[in-house]
Amino acid sequence: MTQPRARIVLVDYGMGNVRSVAKAIERVGAEVTLSADHDEIRAADAIVLPGVGAFPEGMRRIGERSLGDLLGERVREGVPLLGICLGMQLLFESSTEHGGATGLGLLPGTVDALRAPGLKLPHIGWSPLALERESELTAGIGGGEPFYFVHSFAARPRSEDVIATAEHGESFAAIVGRERVFGTQFHPEKSSSAGLRMLANFVAIATPVAAA
Repeated sequence: MTQPRARIVLVDYGMGNVRSVAKAIERVGAEVTLSADHDEIRAADAIVLPGVGAFPEGMRRIGERSLGDLLGERVREGVPLLGICLGMQLLFESSTEHGGATGLGLLPGTVDALRAPGLKLPHIGWSPLALERESELTAGIGGGEPFYFVHSFAARPRSEDVIATAEHGESFAAIVGRERVFGTQFHPEKSSSAGLRMLANFVAIATPVAAA
């Protein structure tokens, strides 16, 4: 019997071009819907929250679409959620960017400026990961594997939620995870075969939900 493909909703809240993310997820075997429709999100086996831009604007647009409570509801139901770049930062409680804003509060911690004296910001380019603990999300990915970053702010999570770190002036959280909520500060869809492997791992986490 063929296992059903995971139905993943890529949340479209107007922050950045997300079609490259959709194509990458489709490439690793999932059915992807690009949407902010509440019924679509309620029917999803897993959710990806992408995003490029400023934290306060991201939260404003999420608020306009009444998505905050819905994402929290789906997380409490055990639906896997992956935040990418700005999407990862929005998972936290607050940010100091552009005067500050409250986040989704799905992970404990805050977001503030990357501390990189003498180095260019934003941090743009490839940086290797240091794996801090095992996770389903990093299965088959070795320490030292480079991933592609574009950011000026970094999350300050609880230490037990840090899956991997990278460095740019300081060591910062590159992958976080708590239960079925995950975040990557880098762009897996721009990170070659290792990024696709990570997306495939997330799809695998979602697939048992699809088969239930």
